[in-house]
Amino acid sequence: MKSGMLTSNEPGLYRPGKWGIRIESLVINRPVENPEETEFGKFLYFETVTLCPIDTRLIDTKLMTGSEIEWLNQYHAEVRRRLEPLTEGAAKAWLIERTEPLVR
Repeated sequence: MKSGMLTSNEPGLYRPGKWGIRIESLVINRPVENPEETEFGKFLYFETVTLCPIDTRLIDTKLMTGSEIEWLNQYHAEVRRRLEPLTEGAAKAWLIERTEPLVR
């Protein structure tokens, strides 16, 4: 991978013969600022460019770790921060509802 490349990040869980679920986002490879020098060279990180709430209606937070809940809440806060100024009316209400923080 090289800096500037656009790729998809598609974590998922599949139960053979039953069901599957996947969350798909587009990400851009970006260089890590001030990386720690190691024998492995320079590092990249993924900057998420897909800004869409993840549907939490089927999430059982009892099955999530604290860091997983924190990650999802931070992602939703960023989605809301960047998209709320661009929306109004019913779309804005939907965005606010779908980006509410999860609690355990």
